[in-house]
Amino acid sequence: MIGLPTRTAVLPIPPKQLFFLVLLAFAGLGVLISGCGGGDSGDDVARGAPSASEFPSAEGKTIEQLLNDQTPSDKVVAPAAVVFQTGENRYPFGVFNVDQTQVDDADVALYFAKSPQSPVQGPLPAETVSLETKPAYRSKGAGGPGEANSFYLTHVKFDRNGPWLGIAIIKTDDGTEAARVTPSPVVGQYPQVAKVGQEAPKVSTPTAESVGGDLSKIDTRQPPSDMHNDNLKDVLGKKPVALIFATPALCQSRVCGPVVDVALQVRDEVGDGVAFIHNEVYNDNDPSKGIRPQLTAFGLQTEPWIFLINKDGTIEKRIEGAIGVDELKSDVEQLKKKNGLD
Repeated sequence: MIGLPTRTAVLPIPPKQLFFLVLLAFAGLGVLISGCGGGDSGDDVARGAPSASEFPSAEGKTIEQLLNDQTPSDKVVAPAAVVFQTGENRYPFGVFNVDQTQVDDADVALYFAKSPQSPVQGPLPAETVSLETKPAYRSKGAGGPGEANSFYLTHVKFDRNGPWLGIAIIKTDDGTEAARVTPSPVVGQYPQVAKVGQEAPKVSTPTAESVGGDLSKIDTRQPPSDMHNDNLKDVLGKKPVALIFATPALCQSRVCGPVVDVALQVRDEVGDGVAFIHNEVYNDNDPSKGIRPQLTAFGLQTEPWIFLINKDGTIEKRIEGAIGVDELKSDVEQLKKKNGLD
């Protein structure tokens, strides 16, 4: 994913649109993003969100006034997702220096407004989330010099469809500085993506059995994961499911691998009773052959994605982009509780 994404409703997935829209910006700056660094737990990069009181109040101000009241920042602040809907949204993003290096230790808050004259929502302080897993769950090639091992995460409530304006205010030793969030979110732009509360598409997913045990046909991870035992069509409506769409070896942003690693760790730690299914993105694992029909059925144009599905077949939660172990573990535990497995 080099450069800006192609905003189009046409499938297959353009490489420039794969995943993390930051990791779009990351990749646009020439940075290959991964998520499994050298530590064991990610404690060196994971940080809780600062207090909202540490940032300027938005009361009585427009978003442009907030921006102009701060020292201009030379940081690049970019979203790590493209699919937003009205209501509460998970909002991952990244912060970068002009020399392409990732900033993973900033105290930062986001602000959003529907228009230059609209009331401003914020400050929305962000936590720093680690993408690391325990060593036993790291795929080959994970980590390495210059690769990211964290992202920023906050939550925002959008009350209308259409484009929104966003800025980030970053604390510095001398005060605060501000930058625009680029590109700005467009709410409701991808209505075809399967939604929470809807019945999950009842499609077949390839299994180890269906490929005669040759997992290289259905998994680009090295080594292949063992999340290929269940066919979604067979378990849908019978047990809860964690469905992971990702292509570890072909993901341009290099984030799919960490997401699959995270899913494997979460499955082993809290996934009893939940069917974990990993589905690759491209037919025959070849980008030139287009995307697999399962992604088309779910209306996807970006990856990676995780869909958590109740045992009645309805979608409980959908997650675009990167996710850390703690967040996914909490989500799976909630899924189990709702389905009587706690």
